[in-house]
This record gives sequence, C-alpha cells and structure tokens, in this order.
Amino acid sequence: MIRGLRAEIDGTEILKGIDLDVSRGEVHAVMGPNGSGKSTLAHVLMGHPAYEVTDGTVSFLGQDVLELEADERARLGLFLAFQYPHALPGVTVASFLRQAINAHRKGGPEGQDDPISMQEFRKRLTEAMELLEMDRSMTSRYLNDGFSGGEKKRMEILQLAMLRPKLAILDETDSGLDIDALRIVASGVDALRGPELGVLVITHYQRILNYIKPDHVHILADGRIVRSGGPELALELESGGYAAVLGQEMKA
Repeated sequence: MIRGLRAEIDGTEILKGIDLDVSRGEVHAVMGPNGSGKSTLAHVLMGHPAYEVTDGTVSFLGQDVLELEADERARLGLFLAFQYPHALPGVTVASFLRQAINAHRKGGPEGQDDPISMQEFRKRLTEAMELLEMDRSMTSRYLNDGFSGGEKKRMEILQLAMLRPKLAILDETDSGLDIDALRIVASGVDALRGPELGVLVITHYQRILNYIKPDHVHILADGRIVRSGGPELALELESGGYAAVLGQEMKA
C-alpha cells in the first residue's frame, strides 16, 4: 500500500521513507514517541492540504490515493478518527451522520447515489449506539459541542460504525480517555473489525492494544519505521520504553 513515502510541512521533512502494507482484516499498530511522524502519516494518507508529499506512492483498492482529494479518499473507503475532533455547533449528531452517509454513498464504489432511507438510517444508528453504549439522547445534541473527551472519541467511532469504511486510521484515539471510556471505545472498534476492515492504530501507549489486538506492530522514529513485529513488540515497549527497545536506532 505505502512505498517510500516522504512528506514535509513548511519545508521541514517529517516522513522520510515509509513502507507499510495493511490488508483487509488486519490490525496494524504504529507506535512512536512525540514528533516521530505518527499523526503526519495519518494526515498525509487522508490528504491534508498542509502536507506536501515529495516522494513515494500510496495505493488502495488499485487506485493511486495521492491523486485523490480527501472526499474522494473517503468515498473509496478510507476513514480517519481524529485525535482532536472538531465541534460543529448548530449541527445535530443525527443530521451530521445522515449527511455524511449520503455524501459517502454518492459517487462511491458501490454506486449508491440514492440517499439512505430513514428506516435504514435509524436501524443502523440504533445498532451502532448500542454497540458503543451511547445514550440515544446524544443524537439531538450538536456534534461535539460541549462533549467530554470520552464522548468525542465515542462519536468518532460511531462515525466509523455508520460509514463502514474499508480502512480505518485511528490517530491516538486513546489520548485523554479514562479507563472506562477507553474500554468502551476500544471494544467498539474491536467489535467492528472483520474480514472487510483493515485498521491502522496510531498510539503512544500499549494500553489500547489490550482491547484492540494488533496483528502487527511497527515502531516509527524520526519519520521512519525502524522496527516491526507482532503483538509482543508493544509489550516490550511498555516494559522497557522506546530507548531500551531501539537502542542506538533512536539516535540515528
């Protein structure tokens, strides 16, 4: 999927040659210290205009992702759960979700140009909110307006459940969550995983991986993936820290 990806912002190179493959049904965790390029990777994959790709390729479902606008990438099946979700005062959760689904369907690969029926929308919304242990009253609130950190993160995963993408990128979804909120959010993601969904979990800490069991773990340092392994690599990081695990590679 990703080959030799290099990217910069304001003339400063952040990604320095990323190679990564995430297949459907797989969960990959990308871990690394602050400033290693984790969030940059997420933003570049989704087409954030502030970042300039200087080299490399990103392909998904046979298409060159880097040639697509952000909305086209979303229709293709890419999804990003933000580290800091934005509030939309005046737009209710239910209205936002229905508009998002209709925008996602229009021109999508399945060719569903017709809007989702209210009956289907309500059924899907009820099932998703039960999965995430969310109160139905939240659908009438304005999106993320006055939400707690945990509520905002649950709302990101609710969007994931409603939009049903093919690759979900979770950018430090665990940041700012207490234990109960982390369990609910992570368990919701784990319940959504399956043969049609690939997941890229970007995180500092191993704790979210107690709930979302990764198939592969990668360590990102100074814009490069410097080590890859199985779930045991995350446990090694948790016990020894980045410096102990990587040694001199962290200073390279």
